[in-house]
Amino acid sequence: QVRLTESGGGSVQAGGSLRLSCEASGYYRRYCMAWFRQAPGKDREGVATVYVDGGDTYYADSLKGRFTLSQNNAKNMLYLQMDSLKPEDTAVYYCAAATDRECMRGPGYALLHTEYNYFGPGTQVTVSS
Repeated sequence: QVRLTESGGGSVQAGGSLRLSCEASGYYRRYCMAWFRQAPGKDREGVATVYVDGGDTYYADSLKGRFTLSQNNAKNMLYLQMDSLKPEDTAVYYCAAATDRECMRGPGYALLHTEYNYFGPGTQVTVSS
């Protein structure tokens, strides 16, 4: 089993920044790690993903340039730096882990929530205008 715990959410004004952290624990090998978000009434959306061993990182096209994913494998940590935040970024943000290497078929798959079998409880991000 893989346990994921997010932190760093909060409220910020438009144009501000937040840094989310995710701590992973457990015995299963993780092939992909990712951040997803879900706003009220909307589907869960892939934000950014990383192949854990190789470090290849991919982003949702609409978020490139504002969000930066990083990882510290030695500490089992995943981060999401979010800059120039907009009200439409308001959502619950989830950390996710995939223990099946199929998530590495390509970025189009790695940003699909169906490729992940573990999710954290989520952390709320609220951006006010």
